[in-house]
Amino acid sequence: MTAKDLKNALLQEAVQGKLVPQIASEGNARDLLEEIRKERLSHGLDFANAKSGKRKSKNETALAGSNPCDIKKEEIPFEIPENWCWCRLGEICTFENGDRSSNYPVEIDYTSDGIPFFGAADMKNNKLLFSDNLRFISEEKFDSLRSGKLQNKDYVMLLRGAVGKWAQFLNHGKYSTGFINAQMVIIRAYESIVEYIKVLFNSPIFEIFLRSKTTGTAVAQMSAKDLSTLLIPLPPLAEQKRIVAAIEKFMPLIEEYGKKETELKAINEQIGALTKKAILQEAVQGKLVPQIAAEGNARDLLEEIRKEKLSHGFANSYGICSEKGKKSKISDLRSKSQIRVTKKELPEITEDEIPFDIPESWCWCRLGEICTKLVDGDHNPPAGLQEKTEYLMLSSRNINDDKLVDLDLVRYLSKEVFEKENERTKAEKGDIFFTSVGTLGRSCIFDGSINVSFQRSVSIIKTEIFNYYLKYCLDSGYVQNFVVKNATGTAQKGFYLNQLAELIIPLPPLAEQKRIVAAIEKMLPLCEKLGE
Repeated sequence: MTAKDLKNALLQEAVQGKLVPQIASEGNARDLLEEIRKERLSHGLDFANAKSGKRKSKNETALAGSNPCDIKKEEIPFEIPENWCWCRLGEICTFENGDRSSNYPVEIDYTSDGIPFFGAADMKNNKLLFSDNLRFISEEKFDSLRSGKLQNKDYVMLLRGAVGKWAQFLNHGKYSTGFINAQMVIIRAYESIVEYIKVLFNSPIFEIFLRSKTTGTAVAQMSAKDLSTLLIPLPPLAEQKRIVAAIEKFMPLIEEYGKKETELKAINEQIGALTKKAILQEAVQGKLVPQIAAEGNARDLLEEIRKEKLSHGFANSYGICSEKGKKSKISDLRSKSQIRVTKKELPEITEDEIPFDIPESWCWCRLGEICTKLVDGDHNPPAGLQEKTEYLMLSSRNINDDKLVDLDLVRYLSKEVFEKENERTKAEKGDIFFTSVGTLGRSCIFDGSINVSFQRSVSIIKTEIFNYYLKYCLDSGYVQNFVVKNATGTAQKGFYLNQLAELIIPLPPLAEQKRIVAAIEKMLPLCEKLGE
């Protein structure tokens, strides 16, 4: 059970009357509610004007209808003790919005000192903060405002944006009052129940209520009227105090548990990451699965790939031929082909380059030898459109956690521009996308479900070996460390196409590649669970 689960369970027990025992001599909550009603009426208040906290006028109507305090049986979410009662939040609190008239403060009204002017940014850990960024208005401006003025122990709650986020105002040195912005409402509880309200706002019942009353799509919002109808399980006053005392006793223990939980989660994530790294390193060194002689050897596979590439007009490098058997000019290939080419053939692998031993049935090769496409994105990308289209231009920011992400943060292209860009990259299902500029070494395998092109920060790889094996090889500590160590550039580090093409890859026989991937995909979920 997590710290959050423990906290929710404790608070749920509290509001259901199960946290502390009931004591008959403490009376019942109905008497307390009647006292509050009488006090409200003596000040000219009833539930009908709970929204403003002002005296009721002839024209005011009830916030929740003609009988706002009536509670239907089907509304009651759970049973409570006999000496408790259900009521509306608007029966035990008054509500006051910020001033929304022409007097509302604007930037020219801000002063270096005076009366604090609180906004959403000043709310943290259920408190209103007196930080260096707090705004102020003059006393004269404050006096001109008709509502939204804070008193000690008032609660404030956001009704727009982060709906339900709340904080309490407490006198702070010379500041005994303040003003709220238009997104907030002041909730003023009667002195006798002010601490119990805090329990309610933290409880799961309040979270459920918020979900049921919050509206809006672009900006979430809730009305003070709806907030006033929140159904409250009300205990006798003495029991409220015992509930608050019990929570204050247990909550520090839960918070300490939460800290240990966070520390443990960080440790588990680290263990998971290290375990994943070890698994991938074992995989590319030929130690994850046994070698099987009947599966042949990688040298034969590499020779087959070379012959296949030549039969389709691919040169023995990471460039290609635009016509079978005939090498084109580099300038032509850059504009017409899928592959960005180089003049030189891939160099032989030297003994000094080999980082570790591999099985006898494996061999080392250059990445360019096993690829039929190795291209980066546009170095001068076109401007995107304002309106959304189905043609996307992505960058390295859109590759994370082995998939394409943040697909609302892209450049949208017209069909014509996309088709021109696509002549360069021709992203196809099964291709590997590899971040090669800026954030280095993240990768994913394309599922072909969308129309994508790329900026320069991503390289696109089509391989003749099992693409998932190559992807995990690129994820391995060997490749990741090599890329970081050999990246060049000043403002932004890059691991460019010629470096990718010359990267040496440990190559197993094809059948073993598939067994390695199956083993990895069986083990990696266990690593991920460690961080949950």
